[in-house]
Amino acid sequence: MTISLVNPASLARPSGFTHAVRHGDTVWLSGQTALDRDGRIVPGGIVEQFRQALSNLVTALREAGGDPTRFLSVTIYLTDIPDYQAHGKEIGAVWKELVGRDYPAMTGVGVTGLWQPEALVEIQAVAAV
Repeated sequence: MTISLVNPASLARPSGFTHAVRHGDTVWLSGQTALDRDGRIVPGGIVEQFRQALSNLVTALREAGGDPTRFLSVTIYLTDIPDYQAHGKEIGAVWKELVGRDYPAMTGVGVTGLWQPEALVEIQAVAAV
């Protein structure tokens, strides 16, 4: 089977990684932070960063031929778990808007830092297509 590397032009240009890799009916999505098209972290707090990171993930998945309702597994890396929890309803509303009402297998992991020092969240996933 063919392995396809997917790097949507609408996302920041990747350096040292590929946004998504498709093999057969599965897409592995690299961790996405809240980078805008110009490679800068969006302003605002955890909700705005979650929205941008999830939007980036969905963009990469769609470019690979998938749909966000087909996420199999999602891992969310967080620099401040209490902040994420405090904004859970708003983050849940963003999820429902961009993905839908269902949730895949999910994991939240607290970390001391992410690649971009100002990033608060990074989201990685696997999806079926």
